[in-house]
Amino acid sequence: MNTILVVDDDSEIRDVIHVYLRNEGYHVIEAADGEEALDAIKTTPIQLVILDVMIPRMDGIRACLKIREISNTPIIMLSAKEEDIDKINGLTTGADDYMIKPFNPLELLARVKAQLRRQSLIGNEEFNSLILIKDLVIDKSKHSVKLKGNEISLTPLEFAILVLLASHPGQVFSSEQIYENVWKMPYGFSDNTVMVHIRNLREKLEEFPRDPQYIKTVWGVGYKIE
Repeated sequence: MNTILVVDDDSEIRDVIHVYLRNEGYHVIEAADGEEALDAIKTTPIQLVILDVMIPRMDGIRACLKIREISNTPIIMLSAKEEDIDKINGLTTGADDYMIKPFNPLELLARVKAQLRRQSLIGNEEFNSLILIKDLVIDKSKHSVKLKGNEISLTPLEFAILVLLASHPGQVFSSEQIYENVWKMPYGFSDNTVMVHIRNLREKLEEFPRDPQYIKTVWGVGYKIE
């Protein structure tokens, strides 16, 4: 049974999260501040931490840093702050996911399951060949791509472009960089080759290609996968 640590100074929020997690069969431990959270991590095997940012004695950011010094347990941070810089601070201190309050408990539960599923793959000899992004599963060893469980047929070049972007989430690649990494040739000229392949990829992967959820365009710079 997976044990989940819920850290929040609001007892009502802890109670709600506790109920949803318990109903899914998880064992739940609660903490009201950062110091209690660290004590729990040190004394009890924890499979996942749900950590509020604004907690007493030691805030969530500092607690996250301290947890990362001793554990690789997945951390989902909760915060009423909506600014991008707060998300960035949370994620760069070692959190694996970030949710803004108020949140839907069912969405939190889905994210918990996703993190535990990802964690369960670690240690599996095939894990290093897998790239998981949202509902997209890329298996480099099998040269396969699945979207929501459905096999997606890609050409070798499309697959190579997707692997390049997905292997570096958040990094922007110019058309020239994509061409030189995938085609293994100097760019040397300007044409629409990369753009056409990106468009074809979106047609296969995106529900709404004009509003892509996976391959994003950074205008004037290139492409990236979040």
